Amino acid sequence: MRENNEQLTPEREWSRRSLLQGGLAGLAAVGLSGAVDLEQAGAAVAKGKTIKFGYVSPETGPLAPFGAADAFVISSLKSLLAKGVTIKGINYPIEIIVKDSQSTDATAASVAEDLIKNDKVDIMLVSSTPDTTNPVSDQCEANQVPCISTVAPWQSWFFGRGATPTTKYKWTYHFFWGLEDIEAVYSSIWSAVPNNKIIGGLWPNDSDGDAFASTTTGFPAFARPLGYTINDPGRYADLTTDFTAQIAAFRNGNCEILTGVPIPPDFITFYKQAASQGYIPKVATIAKAMLFPSSAQALGSLAVNIGTEYWWGPTHPFVSSLTGQNCAHIAAAYEKQTGDQWTQPIGFVHALFEVAIATLKKSGEAHNKSAFVSALSTLKLNTIVGPLDWQGGPTRPVPNVTKTPLVGGQWRTGNTQSGYALVVVTNNGHTNIPVASAPQVIAGATV
Repeated sequence: MRENNEQLTPEREWSRRSLLQGGLAGLAAVGLSGAVDLEQAGAAVAKGKTIKFGYVSPETGPLAPFGAADAFVISSLKSLLAKGVTIKGINYPIEIIVKDSQSTDATAASVAEDLIKNDKVDIMLVSSTPDTTNPVSDQCEANQVPCISTVAPWQSWFFGRGATPTTKYKWTYHFFWGLEDIEAVYSSIWSAVPNNKIIGGLWPNDSDGDAFASTTTGFPAFARPLGYTINDPGRYADLTTDFTAQIAAFRNGNCEILTGVPIPPDFITFYKQAASQGYIPKVATIAKAMLFPSSAQALGSLAVNIGTEYWWGPTHPFVSSLTGQNCAHIAAAYEKQTGDQWTQPIGFVHALFEVAIATLKKSGEAHNKSAFVSALSTLKLNTIVGPLDWQGGPTRPVPNVTKTPLVGGQWRTGNTQSGYALVVVTNNGHTNIPVASAPQVIAGATV
């Protein structure tokens, strides 16, 4: 897979020209012009100044699996983006400038500043974990540039930037699920597997770890009133190589449930060490690290029945507002083009462009940043990741956030690309997303 083999430079740019050169075998251009009111064939349309999108994600480093589908998503939209966007009879070309956060918050902030001050981007798009979304969003808020972010729990993005419940950002908006959603998903998996209700918390010393481990708003505050005991050995540094202390705490504490939010290389290291030291829980729900086929493949048979959050996949019943494709079509196109197994960020990166184009159309202005954020603050749009609604209601916990559907998955054997497949095992509250199998206990559990 790309995150293991492809060497990327720290900085990459896709211009309108390079998008045209990319190509995408087998992708049908379904309803492109009609979907977003692009220039009609043969119509005379005035040309406007190019609209520049900045896009930041972790292309390299330990978070690289989150950026593995970026090139595919951008090239898959090349036909649409090459036509630009027509607003009030004027067609505006689109340029996308892509930067690599290198999986560090310092680099994310630096490349965002470069996009704002040197490339003069009109709109910033950013994806994948608070290490990238938060510093980029902060740069945009400080420099008055519209920013749309995704793939970070909304509390990690919102409160992780120092907000309070009454904070309202002017320039930065976000869509993704929250801790309350993943807590409900994980507890539905725990309750389906017999266990002693003792949880081991593998929480790192980062924005996600702090949010998940919070005794007031995180997993302990949620689980303890339900009768669960939390065994929390404390925060550990990302890229730790020795998890002996955590393993001993979980094994000696008889933690039949394991949960956490480690980065992919850390969980692979932890779980292999845990198995060799005699600790395998009955049920495990691991955020972030176990989202990807590459992580399951790295663990081999140890990955079977490990659970994780399932935000997007081919069985989700949603359709792109840009291309008219459904989730199964986009996942299949990715596998055909790359030879790799589909991966969850595909849908959310695609949705970033859905939101940006829809907001431009709604604003009625091509280069008016205030008009853009005003339109975004009340945008309501059906996307490839589900309905997004910044107008209000239960999916808008704070004014700058709209939530997306979340279900639960476990890894099984059988996929032809990696040998392992993520299947939906719980769908509480989202019965339109079909369940493929009931939750199962981890084979060879030692506690």
